[in-house]
Amino acid sequence: MFWLTTEALRTGERKLSLGNSLADFMTQLNLNPRNGGPGSKRSDRKRLHDQMERLFGAKISFEYVDERQRSWLNMQIAPKAQLWWDLKSPEQFSLHESWIQLGEEFFNAVTSAPIPVDLRALRELKNSPLALDLYAWCTYKTYLVNKNRKPQRVTWQQLQEQFGTENEGSKSFKRYAKYALRKIAIVYPGLRADEVDGGIIINPGATAILAK
Repeated sequence: MFWLTTEALRTGERKLSLGNSLADFMTQLNLNPRNGGPGSKRSDRKRLHDQMERLFGAKISFEYVDERQRSWLNMQIAPKAQLWWDLKSPEQFSLHESWIQLGEEFFNAVTSAPIPVDLRALRELKNSPLALDLYAWCTYKTYLVNKNRKPQRVTWQQLQEQFGTENEGSKSFKRYAKYALRKIAIVYPGLRADEVDGGIIINPGATAILAK
């Protein structure tokens, strides 16, 4: 998802090139195209292929309901795609370029008001989905508190409702979140997040990518 939004912003195009080989694309994502066999469930190429199929075929839905009205928006991520990759031979060069085409509403959503993240930080946090989610959230919240010039307090319960799972207890989530935030502080030194009773406060700080 980070790669999709970055490329959409960089190119300004809905149709994104994935290259002529699986190995080249995996290198862009800092994944190893050679670990594990082609049928291994733990190989990066197998995990990437499965996750891409689910992601590209997914929809993101927003719904608003109040006493007077109900409205919703369903956005397809990538309604069109063409992949020429061979899982058994990830370095095999194809004469045809693989590509995906982002849905128009999804493209407009991710390019209309972007908050930049540091790709180096993403590589360091890539083994923790919660850390990646919280890192993106922290960059966004830092931008907002800088703009509003007012710190924002967020409870652990609010964070769990947004990033936790149904099977995760509040104490477990708090422990995992605190550990993830410590990892984030290492790769995002400009973050000013202080723990308070019942949650954290995001204070004005440096953005993940400094303005040129």
